[in-house]
Amino acid sequence: MNPRRAFTLIELLVVIALIAILLALIDPPLSNSKNKARRAVCLNNLKQISLGLHLYADDEGDKTPKPEGVQTNKALSVVGFKRMVAAYIGAKPDVSPKAKIFHCPSDVFHYWVSNQTIVPVRQALHERAEVDFSSFGFNGGNLNTNLIRLGIDVSQFGIAGRSVASIRNPSRTVMVAELSAFDPFSWHQPRMPLQNGNHQFDGSMNMLGFVDGHVGYTKMYWTDTSKTSRVRLSANYIRPPDGFDYQWGGD
Repeated sequence: MNPRRAFTLIELLVVIALIAILLALIDPPLSNSKNKARRAVCLNNLKQISLGLHLYADDEGDKTPKPEGVQTNKALSVVGFKRMVAAYIGAKPDVSPKAKIFHCPSDVFHYWVSNQTIVPVRQALHERAEVDFSSFGFNGGNLNTNLIRLGIDVSQFGIAGRSVASIRNPSRTVMVAELSAFDPFSWHQPRMPLQNGNHQFDGSMNMLGFVDGHVGYTKMYWTDTSKTSRVRLSANYIRPPDGFDYQWGGD
């Protein structure tokens, strides 16, 4: 080998540095494009689920779902709708964990309670049986009647069992949403690093489907200060303040 044609160590380091710089310049746009593509799929899935809920209501005398069994598993008030609308959106009758229409591609982590502490879990929430393998939830918090013992009027927490016609602000009232919106945190623009202190935060961006049928990418309201310490979830703030384009209550 002709030694004059070989790269020197300095030249090799310069080339490696240039490649690193180019990758750094290219990576953010690629990541942004990937995130936008995931959001688009998530929004499309939510749109189809929302349509399925409306078709269900049409067949049930204008009534929204009222999942059973919430006394034994309060999560069913939110995720129990899945099996009730599966036939309307082309999902398999058993609504297996592989029914991708109930998955949001951005759902790649979640928060869970471990030893009475909220911890981040680097696993898709829709991989958990506890939420019936879904990234999405129905606005049915009003079925959690066991919360009455806390002195909270849970009848305003959702729209389960109500007629669509009775909902006063259909363009603002949530029908179905990403499960992260109920908390809230965000799969699309998470607060980093993933840790307990960054779990809930005001202004988190989430996908919401509304009673009038439209879907949107919406910021959520949350605060850790309130008149009652019992109000901790985004879904507990029935009507957020001005600047937030949604509400949980149907009145």
